Amino acid sequence: MASIASTASAQKPRQARRRLGGWLPEKEAALGAFRKTLMAAARERAQRCQPTTVIQEFQAAVNADAVLRMHLTRAIEEALAEGYVLGYESIEDLMVVMDYVTTYAPPFSESSSIILPLNGLLEWPMCMPGGYAVFRDPVFNRHLKRVLDVWCGFLDGPHSRAHLNADPPSGWFSPEALRKTGMEQFICNPSEPYWGFASWNDFFTRRLKAGQRPVHEKENPKAIVSACEAAPYSIRDDAQLRDRFWIKSQPYSLEDIFTGREASLAREFIGGSVYQAYLGACNYHRWHAPVAGRIRRAYLVDGTYYSDIEAYGEDPGGLNDSQGYSTAVAARAIIVIDADDASIGAVACVFVGMAEVSSCVIDVVPGQAVEKGDELGYFQFGGSTYCLIFAPGVIESFGPKPPFDDNAPPLAVNSYLATAR
Repeated sequence: MASIASTASAQKPRQARRRLGGWLPEKEAALGAFRKTLMAAARERAQRCQPTTVIQEFQAAVNADAVLRMHLTRAIEEALAEGYVLGYESIEDLMVVMDYVTTYAPPFSESSSIILPLNGLLEWPMCMPGGYAVFRDPVFNRHLKRVLDVWCGFLDGPHSRAHLNADPPSGWFSPEALRKTGMEQFICNPSEPYWGFASWNDFFTRRLKAGQRPVHEKENPKAIVSACEAAPYSIRDDAQLRDRFWIKSQPYSLEDIFTGREASLAREFIGGSVYQAYLGACNYHRWHAPVAGRIRRAYLVDGTYYSDIEAYGEDPGGLNDSQGYSTAVAARAIIVIDADDASIGAVACVFVGMAEVSSCVIDVVPGQAVEKGDELGYFQFGGSTYCLIFAPGVIESFGPKPPFDDNAPPLAVNSYLATAR
């Protein structure tokens, strides 16, 4: 590693990166320090515990695949050569710290509402020249999903509640945390241990109290509402069946979003409109119906985790600036509602898990009738984005209009989004 260290000393790493939603700290120095702390804790744990089976099998799969091992090694070395503090210097180190993450309960942080440990560890290697191939590799993603599933199991259990307390600075019910999360809006019981939450994921997917997000013009079928508590990211018209989603403009590619086996469904939206928005760390993470109607389709799509597009390179916002691209490649849930108003027709809701556990949970079934504002499902822990897709000629106007301000508050779930013709 001597050549890497000498190269790094001649380079100056970027001191800031466009990190949306409050999932990671804006300052690179803070995230570098976090990575080093995480790696130190991982090494200490490794002295006491054998790695989990999924990590052992993950490392064996990488070592057995010469091309995958080459790309991942290159990605790590390229990030180090650029001067970034990763906290690790090899595939073996990375596996040690990933094993540690499977028992990691996210603490509150004033500088970043939620530190996404895996996203923080991987965000530079994934946008290095060697990293693009790694994070699209089917073998790599299959094993990464197994690791994320193990971590999700931990976050579903009682041992994940380590920071569900009022103790500053890491407690989620400390005064500063309560200010950021607005816990007074959510169902909880401060008099109970852990405020009544059974696990970290139970807290992360907390439910709103009755009346907190009234449905905009519930009886007006032409008023379409926001399906998530999310900040507007993009509005596009004239969506195509198949498009070059991997280029910098990231046009929406319907057949890739819905998958090839659902090509007939995708064709219904050719020439239509797409609205996309992203969820922040302290946002409400459940999904609600944007229109009244009947569920026609509800299915999950396996996909990549942490994959960026080369068109943006190292400089901008990584996963943040790859959100359009992620709708075609990332793990996601797709729910299609046939609106009661026939002039609206079908509305496709695409919920995309962008980082960490990336688990999408669907709570509705085909044939089920839903009212505008009814719950459809939720995201478990991790960064996320979503799209609403409409057939051509359906939307008269959207409420939010580009250019969008990264610092603006999110559009509340069930609030006004668009008017149908």
